[in-house]
Parts: sequence; C-alpha cells; structure tokens
Amino acid sequence: MFQITASTTVAPAGVALFDQENYKVDYGESPTTDAAGLLIRSVDLHQTALPERLLTIGRAGVGVNNIPLDKAVQQGIVVFNAPGANANGVKELVLAALAIGARPMLPASDWVHGLKGNDIDVQVEKGKKAYVGTELLGKQLGVIGLGHVGGLVANSASSTAFGMHVVGYDPYIQVDTAWNLSHHIHHAKNVSQVLHDSDYVTIHVPLTDETAEMLNAEAIAQMKPGSVLLNFARDDVVDEAAIIAALDRGHLRQYITDFATPKLIHHPKVLCFPHIGGSTDAAETNSAKMVVQTMKNYLETGNIRNSVTFPDTVMDFQAPLRLTLIHRNVPNMVGRMTEVLANYDLNIVNMVNRSNGDYAYTMIDLDALEAKRLQRIANKMAQIENVVRVRVIEQPK
Repeated sequence: MFQITASTTVAPAGVALFDQENYKVDYGESPTTDAAGLLIRSVDLHQTALPERLLTIGRAGVGVNNIPLDKAVQQGIVVFNAPGANANGVKELVLAALAIGARPMLPASDWVHGLKGNDIDVQVEKGKKAYVGTELLGKQLGVIGLGHVGGLVANSASSTAFGMHVVGYDPYIQVDTAWNLSHHIHHAKNVSQVLHDSDYVTIHVPLTDETAEMLNAEAIAQMKPGSVLLNFARDDVVDEAAIIAALDRGHLRQYITDFATPKLIHHPKVLCFPHIGGSTDAAETNSAKMVVQTMKNYLETGNIRNSVTFPDTVMDFQAPLRLTLIHRNVPNMVGRMTEVLANYDLNIVNMVNRSNGDYAYTMIDLDALEAKRLQRIANKMAQIENVVRVRVIEQPK
C-alpha cells in the first residue's frame, strides 16, 4: 500500500486513478512523513522538508520551478511532470492573443461599455474609426521553440484558418514533433532569421540557463520595427527591461504575455494575462491524469517516463523481482552492483542503466529469492558508495 499526499488543487479525475487497493490518498500541500508520493499543482516546495520515505513528486502541469529539483535528486526522489497535457489550451490562448495583437478588441470593448445615452448606435459609428486594426492573413509569424505548444501554434497559424506565413526555429526539435509539423512552415537556421522579418514573434522554450533572457536587448534590436512579441513560455526567457525600452521607443508595437509583473501591468503597450495558458478544465484534467499514471508506473514497476530529473528508463518485467538503484553517475557503479550479486551467486535476468548528468538510474531483474536473503542483498547494495536509494519491487500480478 502506497501513501500519497495530494494537493486539493489537482483535478479530482487524476487523483481518482490511485486505486484504493494499492493506494491511500490524503490531502495536503506538503507530504506526510510516510508518503511515498506527492502530487501537486502550483504549491512551492522550496522551503518544504522532503521526507526520507518520499519516492516521487508529480507536478500536474509542465513547469517545475516550484520544485527543488537538485534537493529531490540528491534524496533519490524522481520528479515527474505532464509535458504536452496542457498544450492545446496554451495554443488556443496564443492564437487568441495573436488576434488581439492585430485588432484592438479589448480597448474597443472597454470604450463601448463606457458609452452613455440613447444614441449608442450613433456614437459607435462615429467612434469606431479609432479602433481600426490589421489582419493576420499574409503576415509573418516567427515561432521560437517547436515543441508541444510551439508546434501546435505553428501548424494552426499556417493553416487556411489564419493564413499566416510561419517561420520556426528549434535546434532541439524531436523527430516525432518534426514529423507532425506542417510542410508550410519554413525552418530557420537561427533565431536571427526568425526575428528579422516577422510581424509577430511568439516564444515557446523551457526556462534553462541557456534560454534565460534569450530575447534580450540585442535580440529585440533584430526584430522588425512595429512588431508584436508574445511570451506564453516563462517570464524569465525575456529581458523585461529591454522589452519596456523597445516599447517606449516604438520599436515594438505591443508585448502580450501570460506573466504579470509590477513593471508590466501598468504599461500602455503591454497586455498581461494571469498565467492562464493551461487553465482549462480539459488541460488540468489531462495534466493530472498523465502525471498520476507516470507516478503509478514508477511506484509499481520502477519504470521512468516523463521525468524532469532522470532519463526515460523502461524495461519489461522478465523476472519475479526487480532491484532499482538511484546513484551518482561515476565510473564502475554497475560493476560494483554486479559484484554484489555475483557474491550471492545470483543470475541477472535483465538489466538497464541510464544516466543524466551527475546521477544515474539502474534496474536489475532477478530470479525469485526468499525475503530475508533479498533484504540482505538490498542492504548490501545500499552500502555501495554513491548509491542514493535502493528499492525492491515485486512483479505486478
């Protein structure tokens, strides 16, 4: 029986996937001392103590900046998220933002709601000229990052519904994503090719050391004068001060973002949303279901998919027992493990090892053993230098 602590903000349809036969779910924003899994949405865990028994943290969403990843890895806790589960919701908001960037719909609506008198129709006809916009048809959209969201935005914008000329850039594009991109999308060789001639630029990259302030003053200077910048990725992938300066001098016409800050919300050329890109019923349910499935798969089989701290590591059960080890990625770790097993005269049925930076993950399938002997072996494995966590998993029935 696995103990799970689930945040009350996580969609119930996801939490319900923890079957009562194998899981006991309590609700809270921080894990109980005996919790094997913690399921959260937006709660900040950086100041939260992570219990020794905690095996996994699931984030029902994409961003994991609310989770202390380094601390989790050091304690042997595997962190999962739900990549792509909210992609359609974010895509639809980006497309709406494109339309808003072309047509001053919001200020026009505000103006109409402020009209008074019985001659509203006359006032509307006289005043509507102040809200003339442009059309997206034939305009160029530059998409930086062609992953789950960026690929969907690019495909939709290049379709007959929008009729935009789309230029995309992503040096890390995955094969499956590339196959799903429309043949109408032009692939740029660098960011500069996206920025120079685009009427609209939308950025869809994760926040990393490499992408922090990716759109800085130098990059913004390369953008087409009078262009519109959209950011529904992360606030820190752009240089806020550089954006404000470009808006003030008229180089950028508008900045539309899902990330509100004190300096942005009062700027007349900035439109801020309250981080609602993935805030749809479908997106929240999809995210919860996806991350719960990966948490269950890890807890019950040791297999890892969609982890932000460890590489995908999947192996079909081929024996009654499985040992899983989280350890530092240093030479001869696998040799030390197999030496322990050899000393106990055990045969390895199957084995897989994957590494990600400073840490690695190993799964070893073994023939049936009596419980006491198996525990001695697990304890011996745990004593190996640089081993962080050892688990013993029985083949699911």
